[in-house]
Amino acid sequence: MEELIHKFFGVGENLTSVQMALRAFVMFFIALILIRVSGMRSFGSKSAFDNIIVIMLGAILSRAVVGASAFVPTVVAGISLCLTHRILAMLSARFHSISNLLKGKDRLLYKDGVVYKKNLLKADISNGDLEEGTRLAGNVSSLEKVKEIRMERSGQISVVKE
Repeated sequence: MEELIHKFFGVGENLTSVQMALRAFVMFFIALILIRVSGMRSFGSKSAFDNIIVIMLGAILSRAVVGASAFVPTVVAGISLCLTHRILAMLSARFHSISNLLKGKDRLLYKDGVVYKKNLLKADISNGDLEEGTRLAGNVSSLEKVKEIRMERSGQISVVKE
């Protein structure tokens, strides 16, 4: 059996095009299962916490496709990564302090006519960025028509109109 697996999937970095294609085919379904285990949130909210799983899972699983690492240990590493993400996501959904630690906090940038310059600096946003974000996120031409603006944990600007 092992000989048959080596014939179809190869070993090490000396893979044929067909062997690499078969590895990619199998890895597609393994990645699909792992993403389902990780949860849909990893592709929905795009916080730094969620982007990490996407980047790392891609980096890890690609090694198995090209034969840079052994196939089974690479898949196990991917499973470990997805389970870690899932457990931390479940904990952050239940405990606000863990959520803030993993995903950060939103920042109030503007409220009732007051621009919070200290928070703009912490978020690396200029006044021009704030105005642009207001136009894009709230479809509002000036701050006078806005009640509140926040930089959300995902990095997006949200606008509450008056």
